[in-house]
Amino acid sequence: MTKEVVATKNAPGAIGPYSQAVITGNFVYSSGQLGMDPETGELLEGLEAQTKQVFKNIEAVLEAAGCTMANVVKATVFMKNMDDFAAVNAIYAEQFAEPFPARSAVEVARLPKDGLVEIEVIAVKG
Repeated sequence: MTKEVVATKNAPGAIGPYSQAVITGNFVYSSGQLGMDPETGELLEGLEAQTKQVFKNIEAVLEAAGCTMANVVKATVFMKNMDDFAAVNAIYAEQFAEPFPARSAVEVARLPKDGLVEIEVIAVKG
């Protein structure tokens, strides 16, 4: 099995021993993205701003891997508060067209940097 590391300066760099994404075969596995500005490394203020930035970061990572949001087959959404589901879901719905990717959405006790939402995706190249 070969692994190709995906790295872009258009999304926040890894803040630990992991890659922004890894390609193996035709699959792209992204690490979770927070609502961080890639230039400053700071979280944006508020749920809506963070969620929109999460998707900008995901798009940047996917682009570096040779994909778009249309290539996403699975998404996992981590939220600090499940009461935010409707707001996150509304922004999420703007990012994808049918056929929609499979998805899981879970509430977690805490996210890195005290983020409000984190999303990771799996995409298929080609």
